[in-house]
Amino acid sequence: MSTESSERAPQAGTGASYAAAGVDIEAGDRAVELMKEWVKKTQRPEVAGLGGLGGFAGLFDASALKRFDRPLLASATDGVGTKVDLARQLGVYDTIGHDLVAMVMDDIVVCGAEPLFMTDYICVGKVHPERVAAIVKGIAEGCVLAGCALVGGETAEHPGLLGPDDFDVAGAGTGVVEADQVLGPDRIRKGDAVIAMASSGLHSNGYSLVRHVVFDRAGWTLDREVPEFGRTLGEELLEPTKIYSLDCLALTRTTPVHAFSHITGGGLAANLARVIPDALHATVDRSTWAPGAVFDVVGTAGQVERLELEKTLNMGVGMIAVVPQDSADVALATLADRGVDAWIAGEITDRGDRATGAELTGDYAK
Repeated sequence: MSTESSERAPQAGTGASYAAAGVDIEAGDRAVELMKEWVKKTQRPEVAGLGGLGGFAGLFDASALKRFDRPLLASATDGVGTKVDLARQLGVYDTIGHDLVAMVMDDIVVCGAEPLFMTDYICVGKVHPERVAAIVKGIAEGCVLAGCALVGGETAEHPGLLGPDDFDVAGAGTGVVEADQVLGPDRIRKGDAVIAMASSGLHSNGYSLVRHVVFDRAGWTLDREVPEFGRTLGEELLEPTKIYSLDCLALTRTTPVHAFSHITGGGLAANLARVIPDALHATVDRSTWAPGAVFDVVGTAGQVERLELEKTLNMGVGMIAVVPQDSADVALATLADRGVDAWIAGEITDRGDRATGAELTGDYAK
């Protein structure tokens, strides 16, 4: 007696496949080929000849760092947040990478570390090779501006979890600093000058508030021409984050720098307080600068109170340097030579009975 399976054998070409599940390996391979030329532009001597894009791991020749006696590695990881959704809506993908590099490498340089290399993670609902390549192009351009190599990354396709046009980006970076040259709270002294470096706009923080204001409350669209900006809302909101890494390193070579503070989520006062020692206090005078139009527009359109704006947005300051008072002029001249808009915004004093390490005083300049 013979028996027969209750299941039918699948016919050729009708079985499940990765492609049928929504993952296109060929598109991923095409994206890698398109991005190679941009990654190559980020090479440093320490990565030359150590394999190309597409390996399982990126390599960096640490033995080449002979100028360091006791090198400490500094690492950071970050993303760009909800700003990526604006890039998706506008179909502009080659600037969001600048934001990613800035978020990672400008955190690393705060301790005085030189950016060395970075890896990225791009998660998409569907791989569009040209789109992925454009994102990587922006990351590579950002790496050049930060002085680091892009040694690898991952593009992951998540059909069913993300829509076909949805994506997110994240990255991790590594830098190096001599052990006895690490910057931070222990170097800050009473009387030090607080130097502010202008931001290029909103940078990459606070976009949940900004999107709520301009879309939900004001009812604006990204193609709206905003007179205060001299361009569309979308163009203003997608302005790339300024990358300060090489400017900060140049500053450390020309003048004693006691600390840096990267002004990101939480605003100026909260981030500056992170590098102020317990016994001291940083006072920043609002009257020393006028925030860009975007901050006033968001505040007015959403009827957002000033303190709420200040704890969410950078208010026109993207990086702070704390230097000895008698070095402030040299520091400003160094930054000016590099095209960085900077000014003395405050000073370091005794904390006294104040609860926080930093505060903003006065009113903004008009």
